[in-house]
Amino acid sequence: MVKRHATDDDDVKNSSSKKSSAANNVIYSSSVSPSQAEVAQPPPCTNPLITPLLTDMYQISMSYAYFKSKSHLKQSTFELFFRKAPFKGEFCVFAGLDQVLSHLSNFKFTDDQLNYVRELLPEAGDDFVDYLKGLTCDDLEVTSVLPGALVFPRVPLITVSGPLGLCQLLETTLLTLINYPTLIATNAARFRLASGASPTLLEFGLRRAQGPDGGYSASKYAILGGFDGTSNVTAGWMEKGLKVSGTMAHSYVMSFKGWDGYSGDEAFREEAEKIRDKERPGTNEGELRSFVEYAQCFPSGFLALIDTYDTIGGVYNFCSVAVAMGRKGLMPVGIRLDSGDLAYLSRECRKVFNVFKEKYPDLKFWDGLQIVASNDINEEVLVALGKQSHCITAYGIGTNLVTCQAQPALGCVYKLVEVEGEPRIKLSQDIEKVLIPGRKNSYRLIGSDGSPLLDLMIMESEAPPTPGTRILARHPFEEQKRCFVTPTEVVLLSSVIWKDGVSKIAYPTIQDARQRRSKQIDACREDHLRLHNPTPYKVSVSDGLYKFLHKIWMEEAPVVELS
Repeated sequence: MVKRHATDDDDVKNSSSKKSSAANNVIYSSSVSPSQAEVAQPPPCTNPLITPLLTDMYQISMSYAYFKSKSHLKQSTFELFFRKAPFKGEFCVFAGLDQVLSHLSNFKFTDDQLNYVRELLPEAGDDFVDYLKGLTCDDLEVTSVLPGALVFPRVPLITVSGPLGLCQLLETTLLTLINYPTLIATNAARFRLASGASPTLLEFGLRRAQGPDGGYSASKYAILGGFDGTSNVTAGWMEKGLKVSGTMAHSYVMSFKGWDGYSGDEAFREEAEKIRDKERPGTNEGELRSFVEYAQCFPSGFLALIDTYDTIGGVYNFCSVAVAMGRKGLMPVGIRLDSGDLAYLSRECRKVFNVFKEKYPDLKFWDGLQIVASNDINEEVLVALGKQSHCITAYGIGTNLVTCQAQPALGCVYKLVEVEGEPRIKLSQDIEKVLIPGRKNSYRLIGSDGSPLLDLMIMESEAPPTPGTRILARHPFEEQKRCFVTPTEVVLLSSVIWKDGVSKIAYPTIQDARQRRSKQIDACREDHLRLHNPTPYKVSVSDGLYKFLHKIWMEEAPVVELS
């Protein structure tokens, strides 16, 4: 049931909870206690290119300028966030923190890298190079939301506090480690919303991805976002618990023609041919042989690609082999469609299954046979199929998932908000780009039905909001947009994940993040998750932060003189 969206001037009251505090803590938990999981030092980054040199030149230039001005050790705070959700939606699924932790743990310039810095910056002397050589992330404190969390525009995803020169050097690296994983996880989550909960979603995009690292990252973070498996063998090898699947391509079917050289089980072949000749004589002989050969190789995993020559002929060939398997006590898996009208063909294939079910009632697997659809599937195709009658049980999705067809990049930014305890603000004629200054804490305010009402940012010095207490929540830039909220639950969104040179949480796993994503999406209001024209989700500031922001804005904005 879609709940009514509060208007900007509503007094939103939620005094009784239908979900327990413990339940919400599970859904929105922002930390992992040592009793739940052993905290170990993160492993090296999966890609050896992730080093201190994985940055833009101006980061090194600025670090040198900080060093020369003796400001490189000033205590600073940077925030990483996005201003606008991708795909014309309202949310993102946060991902990539595992590699951030690995980078922080293994941050160290090598001698060869330092020599290259000398080439890039001939102005820099030995003292600057020595400074870089001694850099580690031991002096940083980093807070973050956890992977799989549902996140919204402007709310800090990662906050980095520490020496200015070091914090600056991390900007580009952290952005590249967060932008693509979060985009992929969000895209995958939208595909899951479009398909519904029932179908199996398989990621098939390695061959279309932006290089090996893009392919690996896409496979990994698509699983986080809601996919069930991948065709990427490296991803399964690198990430414990990822399901790897794959059957056959058209080239396999095309490689067979007739029965010359067949050396398999003759009785099995004869049984399949006999059934085919009885039910639909004249189907492609090479295709039938390919299915017979494959079924003997994979007696518990026989899933056939049936559209190499003729889809209906292909499904009859499959069913003929399936009967031969069933009479040997084996269970076929199903078929894959890779072309044509997927909805129509899936229905026709299910009709053929039902014909065989009537003729061979002793075989009990017909109702459970899978129909997998592939062929350039995207979010719009899934939505369209959902409005039609079809019998598809699984989707193989590649290009449009891993390349994020609808939006190829996420616009996370990394902005300085404080230096030596003094707030910093970035002004712009584009209001969207005005920075909210100072260190902040962010909370999710939960309503009586367990769904989020809004996210609230407050100054670090402010007392946190409390359940059952009426709070004024304001739009950061539009004075007339405000509402009163009385939350049932209040959840701190970020926690310390790195301090004193060590990780403060268990190393994130895809399985944990996947569960977190599923629970938080289930808790969110349906209208915020709509794929088209979603209801805007409120990201607000406290009254204190609103006044603080506008005070700093007025102090820093020049007064124009007219004459």
